[in-house]
Amino acid sequence: MLSKEFDTLPNIYLVGPMGAGKTTVGRHLAELLGREFLDSDHEIERKTGATIPWIFEKEGEQGFRSRETAVIDELTTRHKLVLATGGGAVTQAPNRDFLKQRGIVVYLYTPVEIQLQRTYRDKNRPLLQVENPEQRLRDLLAVRDPLYREVAHYIIETNQGAARDLAQKILNTIVSEQIS
Repeated sequence: MLSKEFDTLPNIYLVGPMGAGKTTVGRHLAELLGREFLDSDHEIERKTGATIPWIFEKEGEQGFRSRETAVIDELTTRHKLVLATGGGAVTQAPNRDFLKQRGIVVYLYTPVEIQLQRTYRDKNRPLLQVENPEQRLRDLLAVRDPLYREVAHYIIETNQGAARDLAQKILNTIVSEQIS
């Protein structure tokens, strides 16, 4: 049985780069809270019936970002939700506003070396289908890190601990802050 204090927590939104573990940690966090878990990228694929690489190929990044904003707007109006966002969701000002104003945002900070290890063979990441994925990750983090920090209520480093442990750390951090 979950504590009443968890019941009153707002939605929790996870932001961070590719390979940060947003989906895996988010599933564990939702389980701890007894909440629904959704991943905005998976919701875009479900709604469109198309993969993200296909959307990027046919509509470009801007077409994808437009779809992403619509999905994030819709999902952030739900209640008792843990949501993992795509790595680039914060690049759009409306998304940052929806997330920051409608729940608690947790930035899963992940060094480039770990991102690279976790995404090395993943062909479902259009922005990494380049000659030098490590440099692309560094370039993306240079642009996006300030945006993640701007929107985040909490920053959690993901380079130590299993996903379940990170979920518990997030919950402990949020609950201790809410109580004080």
